[in-house]
Amino acid sequence: MQPSDPIKVFIGFDSREDVAVNVLTDSIQARASKPVQIGQVRLTQLEGVYHRSKHPLQSTEFSFSRFLVPWICGYQGWAIFMDADMLCQGDITELWDLRDERYAVQVVQHNHHCSSGRKFQGMPQSPYRRKNWSSVMLFNCARCKALSPHDVNSASGLELHQFTWTKTEEIGALPPQWNVLVGVQEVPADARLLHYTLGGPWFDDCRSMPRSELWETARQALNHPLPL
Repeated sequence: MQPSDPIKVFIGFDSREDVAVNVLTDSIQARASKPVQIGQVRLTQLEGVYHRSKHPLQSTEFSFSRFLVPWICGYQGWAIFMDADMLCQGDITELWDLRDERYAVQVVQHNHHCSSGRKFQGMPQSPYRRKNWSSVMLFNCARCKALSPHDVNSASGLELHQFTWTKTEEIGALPPQWNVLVGVQEVPADARLLHYTLGGPWFDDCRSMPRSELWETARQALNHPLPL
């Protein structure tokens, strides 16, 4: 058997959700049938590169820095980005195997309409076209050179999240199981990636969110005592 490059996954990091990042990381690795290399999009690791001021409607630290993933990869190969507020229930290899050279980026194309308001921790809930598409992105990095540090720093939030940086025909669709919006959609039995978009049980005000028990079980699985 010939060695292959590992699957590259980047998770958005927010200092309020470090436990969520760790649980998501373990849930990916525990189910993966091939080697996975997981990194984090941390602002502390992008000093001198990312310098946008925090926007009033920005709900996470990685709201816009997520679009630097192709640059981080040197515009080579493929990479997956996902929000921190997720839990993997399937083999990430299945998602990786959906890479299609016809596209610059592939996403679950939700038809999610929400109202302006508040979600977890009083963070703003902002409606816009292509809502939640950018929460899981399968990047064909060589075709995403429009996402330079300059452009990510200067483009509007809507330009980035509505994918105006690429052509519509270069946005491929992923199966909906790979970004199921908990609390917004019914969770299908074959869900591969649960997205606690309204807030996850690591926040005190979101403990009763649907499917919280799955996340809590995954968190507890990180703490096996050493055998005596």
